[in-house]
Amino acid sequence: MRLPRAALRQLPRQLQRLQTPIRLLPGRIWHRSYATTFVSASDLEFGQPVHETHPHLLKAGEITPGITAQEYADRRAKLAFSLPDGAVAVLVSAEVKFRSGAVFYPFRQESNFLYLTGFSEPQSLAVIRKTGPAMDDYDFHLFCRPKDPAAEQWSGPWSGLRAAEDVFNADAAGDVNKLAALLPPLLRDATRIYTDTPLNTPPPAPSPAASLPAILASLPTTIPTASLANALNHQRAVKSPAEIALMRHAGAVSGRALTSAMRRPWRSERDLDAYLGYAFTNDGLSGPAYVPVVAGGPRGRMIHYTHNTAVLDQEETVLVDAGGEYGWYITDITRVWPVGGKFTPPQRELYGAVLRAQRVGVGLCRASSGLSLDEVHRAVERALQQELAGLGFDFGGRGAGDLMAVLFPHHVGHYIGLDVHDVPGYPRSVPLRTGHCVTIEPGVYVPDDERFPERFRGLAVRIEDSVCVDDDGPVVLTPEAVKEVEDIEALR
Repeated sequence: MRLPRAALRQLPRQLQRLQTPIRLLPGRIWHRSYATTFVSASDLEFGQPVHETHPHLLKAGEITPGITAQEYADRRAKLAFSLPDGAVAVLVSAEVKFRSGAVFYPFRQESNFLYLTGFSEPQSLAVIRKTGPAMDDYDFHLFCRPKDPAAEQWSGPWSGLRAAEDVFNADAAGDVNKLAALLPPLLRDATRIYTDTPLNTPPPAPSPAASLPAILASLPTTIPTASLANALNHQRAVKSPAEIALMRHAGAVSGRALTSAMRRPWRSERDLDAYLGYAFTNDGLSGPAYVPVVAGGPRGRMIHYTHNTAVLDQEETVLVDAGGEYGWYITDITRVWPVGGKFTPPQRELYGAVLRAQRVGVGLCRASSGLSLDEVHRAVERALQQELAGLGFDFGGRGAGDLMAVLFPHHVGHYIGLDVHDVPGYPRSVPLRTGHCVTIEPGVYVPDDERFPERFRGLAVRIEDSVCVDDDGPVVLTPEAVKEVEDIEALR
């Protein structure tokens, strides 16, 4: 008999593993019960690192780096508590994406699925059902691939049904290939189904997402559906101390990598790009959080330039927008520095103007300000316009707003977390509160246009930090990336 969820969470992880599949002979999977002897989980294979197999990556009790099994359970409980009585949340995993033919991209789990389960395998489906009015009144079902030694010999290990219960704390696990029979009983009495799986144009089969529309259509009554992201975004937007610690670590390592890059001469954008990827992973991150921008000279005016193939000019600056990932949490940093080591007077002046405006925005990232990210943007835009006016930019007349839209065409920031642009759909008009994590990234991109001072034409400056909002003030997560002019020049 399976122990209650609350009791299972309190057991030593060694005891929890007793139900885990144990391979005794090739091609055969055996299971031990609680009445038999102890078996070390370090002798088993799972679809992702666990503490017993990867103690250098996870501490005891963690499901993913820095995030414990208890925190994942609390996230599910909080979501269920926020839903209407009788509601059910259905989450479908991401699927493997193919680059060309049989060549696939590294798998990355769908963010809401990852946030609520910590389970990082494709071909999976999770169900969270609200079963009562209390915070802990919910059940969690995880459908995934059963163990298959022959298939795993080709693809590498996956976790299997027992690990879904014993490692990931599902109340029940099921074979994802049998959804048509196993899922309807969990949905039949639902008052509302929360999901973001496309129901009108499902992905190509075979996948759990492709099965879901037909399963819903087979139910005896039509159950209304709603967006899960809309219900979950407000929860995900406020980061826990554990999430902030992961982002702080990612920010520290990424910042040191950028500062290290500033110390070195670079011949091409490609060389600099390759170095940053190496520096992130060499210092313990899982790799780049996104495709970096490494843009020399006027290419920096293209905000998402990612070709990163040109030769760098020693008389120009290079704009680098890059950050690493740790435990699936990201950091986002942009720095600009002179390729040759010293700013020219126009480069220095424009850089200083953007830096002072950025300080204004960072300073407003405090819960007590009551400001939204949209209001921070407007404050930074005003500060930036004043700075540019002092450098000779002419904003006279009724077209000042249009000119600023040319020079500063993007928002000052966005939410960050599991994704670079986190919690999509969560408005930037809500007041910032403790636990919100955002970027502050003013930029000026001067086109070759006679409306602007000649000495600044073609220059591009964007300065970006990842910032966590706190009651006492902003917590900059990326201070190891130097940004003062004197500090940048002193590196060389």
